[in-house]
Amino acid sequence: MATTTVEFWFDPACPWAWMTSRWMEDVARQRPELDVQWTPMSLWLLNRAQHADADYLSGHGAAHQRTFVLTKALAGLKQEAGNEHVKTLYDALGERIHHEGRSDDALVSEAFEAAGVDASFLARAEAGEFDEALETSHRDGIGRVGQDVGTPIIAVNGVAFFGPVISPAPKGEQALRLFDGIVMAAEYDGFFELKRSRTRGPEFN
Repeated sequence: MATTTVEFWFDPACPWAWMTSRWMEDVARQRPELDVQWTPMSLWLLNRAQHADADYLSGHGAAHQRTFVLTKALAGLKQEAGNEHVKTLYDALGERIHHEGRSDDALVSEAFEAAGVDASFLARAEAGEFDEALETSHRDGIGRVGQDVGTPIIAVNGVAFFGPVISPAPKGEQALRLFDGIVMAAEYDGFFELKRSRTRGPEFN
């Protein structure tokens, strides 16, 4: 069976990206022919591009800066250790940030330990070592869909869309039906946008 490549861009702090990632995980479990590539992007970088004024950027607190460092660490991890390590760390971070609702500093070190990732990636990210890696992966995703979106971004065989934005994450056959619909949309070169207003927040299940 031919392999279908799926690229998934995420910011670990985004609850909508986390929700969509749980759907994508369920689809990949049922469709072993999928090659899912997990790639970090940064809402901080996106907002910086949209709001160039210094007051806006300086107003971001410690939590935003911590997330920015995390995205850089994930970019460095993808570059040096590969896709599976990124997915494992994203899972560990997401469980603590989204399912447990935590925002304490300890969650980061716990997630790195649980994922088996050397904490030195954080220090190297703080030192700016992975800035270029994050800029590259971020631009790759945003460059395919435009600046007026957010996370997640998903690409099927190279055709990218913002979303899907879903709540809660569908499972089983319903998850596959949604994925097949996206594959069909990606096959039509003239398909660009389909949207409605959200009527609920993230529902983690």
